[in-house]
Amino acid sequence: MRAGKLDKTITIQRRGETVDDYGTVSEGWTDVATVRAQVIQSSTEEFLQASGTTGQAAIIFRIRWREGFEVADRVTYRGQAFDLNEIKELGRREGIDLRCLAGE
Repeated sequence: MRAGKLDKTITIQRRGETVDDYGTVSEGWTDVATVRAQVIQSSTEEFLQASGTTGQAAIIFRIRWREGFEVADRVTYRGQAFDLNEIKELGRREGIDLRCLAGE
């Protein structure tokens, strides 16, 4: 994996709960990692739903290998949130492809 191709910055986030000073529990997204990435593919995929056909943006990010990501996480890129759909390891801990769909 060439460093020059990792020309985008993405943030991986995980849903979590926090408790404030008053004991109020709130749920939100916290940053897990901010990494350099390469955009492999960006397209619009159509999905059939009960109400008809809709388009949903799909994107694949390639990053250097890192441990600890889960399918329940999400990726933010250029201010847009993408739900992590699949994590595919490349080689022997060389890299990871993060296959994502645009969040709602």
